[in-house]
Amino acid sequence: MSKNHQFRVACIQMTTGTKISENLSTLETRFQEAKEKGADFIVTPEQSLLMAENKASLFENISYEDEDFGLRKLRSIVKKLGLFVIVGSISIKYNEDLALNRTYAFNPDGDIIGVYDKIHMFDVTLSDGEKYHESKIYKPGKKLSLVTLPWCDVGLTICYDLRFPELYRKLAQKGASVIIVPSAFTVTTGEAHWHTLLRARAIETGCFILAPAQVGKHENGRISYGRTMIISPWGEIITEISDEDSIALADIDITMVENFRKKIPSVNQNNYYI
Repeated sequence: MSKNHQFRVACIQMTTGTKISENLSTLETRFQEAKEKGADFIVTPEQSLLMAENKASLFENISYEDEDFGLRKLRSIVKKLGLFVIVGSISIKYNEDLALNRTYAFNPDGDIIGVYDKIHMFDVTLSDGEKYHESKIYKPGKKLSLVTLPWCDVGLTICYDLRFPELYRKLAQKGASVIIVPSAFTVTTGEAHWHTLLRARAIETGCFILAPAQVGKHENGRISYGRTMIISPWGEIITEISDEDSIALADIDITMVENFRKKIPSVNQNNYYI
């Protein structure tokens, strides 16, 4: 497609397992499939390389950024592919007790052109048997992040960030026309809120929302909701996958963002209330 204001995006839906090498192989296969289907740009879910059984096994398999095997291999795969890729997130060691849940954006040469550390930790109690405490494992990020691609600026967020609309508004005000939401939503929260929250973030910001998701039962016992989606600035679901490992494809025309914001300019209309 044109490298001006139109591009074809591929959002990967997958069931990440406990072996980084196997997950890398899955990603490489999916990347090639997306390229053969005409994708210019690929996005993957949260924790694309590893769904560890526990904190100890996580730290046995990850390293600091400059020596991490998974990251090094990802760069090699992207360079071979020759496309822009945003890996929704992987775990990178921060210190001996905490990791970073970090998004990586790569250019077609495999160079890192942007990163984002998940800001909002998923510390919730959904029921007596379903509790999550990400802050025991991950250090939260503090900075907004956008990456410039040939077609537009892309805002970076991860999963639970979706519940904090001010983050998305700020990304849009800073120039994002597309915002990614790589996720591993639980079935409980996914069934209740996934579609509604994604559509709301698109409408509020006038952005395209790209939401690649984890799906199904993982080797570590976790079950993810799936339903990868690509949503227009008007809040319309352009493409959706249900519950299989697959690829969501869509042709994006960035001029739709400007047209939407001319009709409904709320993203830049700031009012302050007492």
